[in-house]
Amino acid sequence: MQIAIINGPNLNLLGTREPEIYGSLTFEQYYEKLKKKYPQIEFHYFQSNVEGELINEIQRVGFSFDGIILNPGGYTHTSVALGDCIASVKTLVIEVHISNVHAREEFRKISHVSAKAKGTIAGLGLKGYELAVNYFSEK
Repeated sequence: MQIAIINGPNLNLLGTREPEIYGSLTFEQYYEKLKKKYPQIEFHYFQSNVEGELINEIQRVGFSFDGIILNPGGYTHTSVALGDCIASVKTLVIEVHISNVHAREEFRKISHVSAKAKGTIAGLGLKGYELAVNYFSEK
């Protein structure tokens, strides 16, 4: 089984960025734990602060992988193109947000991704990624 984890803008700063919201663990530290917990899964990790690079990566893995876990970061609320990209690939996408976007600023309640994703997990910290992995591995 192959699962791609694709993180959007500013998620490369996890561990230092607003730790009261996002925690003190870097994504790389979390990713190593995740790979050890699920040795039977082949993970691929990609992060970019550039919208077009995220779209390219979704298109690259979106016809051959078993699942995509996408945290589009701030592009959730602004990128119609990301939503269109998710709708155009065959691989199911689970949208993950570390914080509860619905309990934050008003603009974060709008998502151009959610309606195109199989499901959305928000507000459970990094545990949301693991829940998405469980969904794909049990499918």
